[in-house]
Amino acid sequence: SWYEEMINNRNKSVVKGMKWTSDGQKICIVYEDGAVIVGSLDGNRIWGKELKGLQLAAVEWSPDAKKILFGIANGEVQIFDNVGNFINKMKVYCLANVTGAIHISGLEWYNGLNGYLEPNCPSLALCYDNGRCQIMKNEGDEDPVLLNTGMQIAQVAWNHTGSILAIAGSQQTMEQDKDVNVVQFYNPFGEHLRTLKVPGKEMYSCSWEGGSLRIALAVDSFIYFANIRLDYKWGYCSNTVVYSFTKPDRPEHCIVFWDTKNNEKYVKYVKNLIAIASFGDYCCLATKGDETANQYVLVLCNSIGTPLDSKYIEMEPVYLCMTKSQIICASREAFYCWQFKNPKKLATLEIASKRKAGSERLIHIDDTPSGSTTGQEDIDFKKSYANTDDHICCICAHDKILIVGRESGVMIRYALPMVVLTHKYTLSCRPHQLSLNCSSSRVAIIDNAGVMSFFDLDTRVADKDGREVVGEHLKFDRKDVWDMKWAEDNPELFAIMEKTRMYIFRNLDAEEPILSSGYICQFNDLQIKAVLLDEIMKDPENPSKDDLLEMEIRSLRDTRDLLEKVSLTDAQQFIEANPHPRLWRLLAEAALEQLNLKVAETAFVKCKDYQGIEFVKRLGNLQNENIKQAEVASYFRRFEDAERIYLDMDRRDLAVSLRKKLGDWFKVIHLLKNGGGGDDVQLEEAWNAVGDYYADRQKWSQAVTYYVQGRNQERLAECYYMLEDYTGLQKMVSALPENHKLLPEIASMFSNVGMSEQAVEAYTKCNRVKAAIDCCVHLNQWNTAIELAKTHNVQEIDMLLAKYAQHLLEKKKVLNAIELYRKAGHFMEAAKLMFKIADDQRRCHKNPLTIKKMFVLEGLLVEQYHEAMKLTSRAKGKNKQVASALAGFLEEDASSLSDTKIIDNAWRGAEAFHFFILAQKQMYDGYVDAAMRTALHLRDFDDVIDPVNIYSLLALAACANRAFNVCSKAFIKLESLDSLSPEQRHHYEELALEIFT
Repeated sequence: SWYEEMINNRNKSVVKGMKWTSDGQKICIVYEDGAVIVGSLDGNRIWGKELKGLQLAAVEWSPDAKKILFGIANGEVQIFDNVGNFINKMKVYCLANVTGAIHISGLEWYNGLNGYLEPNCPSLALCYDNGRCQIMKNEGDEDPVLLNTGMQIAQVAWNHTGSILAIAGSQQTMEQDKDVNVVQFYNPFGEHLRTLKVPGKEMYSCSWEGGSLRIALAVDSFIYFANIRLDYKWGYCSNTVVYSFTKPDRPEHCIVFWDTKNNEKYVKYVKNLIAIASFGDYCCLATKGDETANQYVLVLCNSIGTPLDSKYIEMEPVYLCMTKSQIICASREAFYCWQFKNPKKLATLEIASKRKAGSERLIHIDDTPSGSTTGQEDIDFKKSYANTDDHICCICAHDKILIVGRESGVMIRYALPMVVLTHKYTLSCRPHQLSLNCSSSRVAIIDNAGVMSFFDLDTRVADKDGREVVGEHLKFDRKDVWDMKWAEDNPELFAIMEKTRMYIFRNLDAEEPILSSGYICQFNDLQIKAVLLDEIMKDPENPSKDDLLEMEIRSLRDTRDLLEKVSLTDAQQFIEANPHPRLWRLLAEAALEQLNLKVAETAFVKCKDYQGIEFVKRLGNLQNENIKQAEVASYFRRFEDAERIYLDMDRRDLAVSLRKKLGDWFKVIHLLKNGGGGDDVQLEEAWNAVGDYYADRQKWSQAVTYYVQGRNQERLAECYYMLEDYTGLQKMVSALPENHKLLPEIASMFSNVGMSEQAVEAYTKCNRVKAAIDCCVHLNQWNTAIELAKTHNVQEIDMLLAKYAQHLLEKKKVLNAIELYRKAGHFMEAAKLMFKIADDQRRCHKNPLTIKKMFVLEGLLVEQYHEAMKLTSRAKGKNKQVASALAGFLEEDASSLSDTKIIDNAWRGAEAFHFFILAQKQMYDGYVDAAMRTALHLRDFDDVIDPVNIYSLLALAACANRAFNVCSKAFIKLESLDSLSPEQRHHYEELALEIFT
């Protein structure tokens, strides 16, 4: 209804623009007369407004749909919120010093749905019909990117990732007076990428396809479609495709290392990625540092993304290339060479803390380096910022040569690794991409219009003045070329990509084209590998092997056909006319299939295959034709055919030998069991190998089955241990003979899980008593340890015992130490500790009954000590027919002179506290006379119990018993004690006076 109302009310006003929000839920329509209507996807009108006095020309939503930008016919841009309230005007910087009427041709804000090139990347483009543009980070950016395209702009559009801005319109050419339709492509930072010329009179509009692989152009009454070949950040090293993309939810670049051989991928996230280069087994990532404004990092990685080395540089690596030992990067004014160490050569590994002289060089493009170095040179990156009138526009390098292209068409050649300027060449175009062939004799040049040509570096020709010059720009070109690759093994062979076709050239002669849009990875052995990056980028996290192409060149295909249709001699003549190691290898393989050993040997010699030559010699020494055929089948990895030939010959032994070499032990068992030709040794070997197969995969229960059949006790014990089948281990101990080498290992397994009894059994069975005692000590089984020590007369146990007891005492576990000594039969040591505890308790006036029990325990320990001494002396005296108990006491006197106090007074403490408790019990029970008599006995124990307590108790009991004579003596004793203070003594005197009065 609101739409019909809008149409009726605005039937004479022109619609100047309409835009959906990034989520597709709202649309804003603006009219030339200033009317604005915002509606929703379901057909409801949200709000409308009349911007009186404003002639609207364009409209754009912010990515978050919270703001709307209105372009006014006079060139202004006004900012409103999403409900129609004015906020402010956008500052326009690109129209400085511009006069005359201007109109807005484009107002485009990339929505960010597919991520950004880097954090805080410019994404808002404002363009005017006079060719002036500004690209801003947001509507309030005070330092936008300013462009003067020199065009009459019709429309602008961002691609789906915000990495390319297409500006469509017309431009006046230098050669012709009329205007030409063009599309200029820029990145968000204002750098010009490419120019596309379009036929027709006038261009009106442009629009990107969803994946940015095509752009549609409205010209006159036609729609033109142009294919876009995106310059992805990617590389290829060691069968691995390395490529990057951005995710909307992450600020970093996601780099995928896709191993095409094993179809495995490794993901790495890198901030501010600038470029990727690769060569051989390694790749280099160029990134911008976070902290410092002018700091960049070159990271050398292997094929799974592991960083191997890195360098911090202070110049922007706009261009990046790599050789087997050099990484070269260039800014617009200078280039930097880093001679990295090959990580595979361990002898060259060094700590890269210092910059080694000669390993790094920084050259300004206007300098003339001679290659000389004087000792340690510091790299001064300040000279990389010195201006030049002729900027660098591309670089390429091979092992010995570096080529740098400049915008003027000058191409400079340097010798590596010393970086010496050797030649300067002048081209008739501005190079955009350079590539050297494998012999460094010819360079391929693709200019910024997509025209490819070649330049011979060492050819000497005469110029127009008749002077001899080095270098010739060949009169050969191809248009619309977007990728090329030289063969790695032939300097005359290369492949190029033109539009959607691949052409392969030999000596500048093209083969028939192949339909393909792949980016060329590798060209060697007459085969081309290409990757469909456009397809991969549709789902970059899940690359498919279908996106990898392998193509053969015509000579390889023709050779295959010849080998199938004509004789080996004719095929050999063709290969001699078109020699290549790959073709000779094909001939050798075909000759082997026909058992033509002479031709095979010749072909292997031509392709320098030493193993192949040795194989042919070995075949020549065989007499049986069938065995030769089987050996050839094995050579070509047709193992089933080889086995069948052996079995048909009744040579099962050769079939078994073949399967053993392959490690196919399941087949070995099958052959041995079914053929009956194998002996027990071979079967046991096979059983054990299958057990190893399962054990390596941690399938222990299956491994046990095969190890039992193979009688492999060592691996069987390991499996039982991993399965925690200790019963099985114990059975093995019982079954193994004495002193078997496996017993100590099994004992160690038991010890590790705390099974001391089983461990001791295993150790003693192999006569390792010391290890058994150590195990018992470790597991705190001192009883067993002492028994073993006594049984086998081991003396070192006392030292271990003392050490462990000291450890317990340090942790204040005195009772544990007493128990340890008691179990070990060291009763005197236990008695000493018990006496110390009881004495400490006595001094602290703890519970008398507890103290009495402690003294009793001490006495019992001393008695046990007496018994032990008697038994020891009897054991010693048996040989001398001495059995007298007196020998025990003599042994005690000799061995314990320092312990006489404890031995002589073993029960004295227990007696003292027994009488002390008994006297009080008798007194409380009313037996005061008995209490007094018991207290009288306490006078003999004043060294154990405090005399104050003894005589106080005696005085109290005597007083209760009305034996005042005893009571008086007790008070006299109390008053004479030195341990009482004067105040306490005075109290006793007053008490005595009161009692006796």
